[in-house]
Amino acid sequence: MATDYYAVLGVRRDAGPDEIKKAFRRLARELHPDVNPDPKTQERFKEINAAYEVLSDPQKKQVYDLGGDPLSAAGGAGGAGGFGAGFGNFSDIMDAFFGQSSQRGPRSRTRRGQDAMIRLEVELDEAAFGTTKDIQVDTAVTCGTCNGEGAAPGTSAQTCDMCRGRGEVSQVTRSFLGQVMTSRPCPQCQGFGTVVPTPCPECAGDGRVRSRRTLTVKIPAGVDNGTRIQLAGEGEVGPGGGPAGDLYVEIREVPHPVFQRRGDDLHCTVTIPMTAAALGTKCPLETLDGLEEVDIRPGTQSGQSIPLHQRGVTHLRGGGRGDLIVHVEVVTPNKLDPDQEELLRRLAKLRGEERPTGQFAPGQQGLFSRLKDAFNGR
Repeated sequence: MATDYYAVLGVRRDAGPDEIKKAFRRLARELHPDVNPDPKTQERFKEINAAYEVLSDPQKKQVYDLGGDPLSAAGGAGGAGGFGAGFGNFSDIMDAFFGQSSQRGPRSRTRRGQDAMIRLEVELDEAAFGTTKDIQVDTAVTCGTCNGEGAAPGTSAQTCDMCRGRGEVSQVTRSFLGQVMTSRPCPQCQGFGTVVPTPCPECAGDGRVRSRRTLTVKIPAGVDNGTRIQLAGEGEVGPGGGPAGDLYVEIREVPHPVFQRRGDDLHCTVTIPMTAAALGTKCPLETLDGLEEVDIRPGTQSGQSIPLHQRGVTHLRGGGRGDLIVHVEVVTPNKLDPDQEELLRRLAKLRGEERPTGQFAPGQQGLFSRLKDAFNGR
């Protein structure tokens, strides 16, 4: 045959239906007469439509691939380049310009509401062990006057007399391709198919009003900053009294004056004099579980950590708790009276530390030095 339909659409002979449709839509956007009125372009547009009419129909495509005349075999489907029986593919042309075809019919006035989110502050002990809290939320709720219908009491929605309940109106225009029918949402009912002559005075026809509610939220043990708790169906009620969205409660943990949280472990620092570090002592510490004594053993060094197991935050998933890590900081006095200085000198003499030589070790490398060593394989 004189015309190679595969070449017209720019696809391989083994191209599948999706690839053929994609190529046709791409060319239709480029060559449509409304976009490019050039006469040569119009002829090219007729060619791609004829090619797509054949290659998109399995029976016509089979006849064409076998060397026959698919248009004659189909009973004279309209001739090369005319829409004819292939005018059903006009939806593909509209899809090429406006995306996927919209669902026909009236739109529902009832839609799902939006999700909402509120931030809730909790103390460290509440996050560690869990609690319940009452929160107040301002959301849209179903209008009690019209029960979500949007119409004033004693009235109801009526079928739109412009679109007769279809939610859309059609318009027929003429072009060189023939009559083209286009549809658009009804301007009178906005596509709903019904109108509300007398809107509810309470909600102005929306079917919902704003209201403040009090909810009780259960905070599970182990929550942390950013944890979100989902309350299904407690969000915004949808237009027309539609189902409510979800409410998300985002946790914000208030900083503690003593403990710093790292995951499920807690950290704190205890400062002791050098004499207590040398001789040992016991320091009272108010933990999340109550008052406990931290055992400072004799000879404890500055920077040493003392773990208190199972005194941290409860694991959110799984049993058990984290640890409480006590970091020891030993303070050296910078002012001594004569008696204290004499005592320390006598202690240094007894320990043979009057003129200590000290022990030196390599200093900590900087970042660039460590990177250099890493690249050099050290």
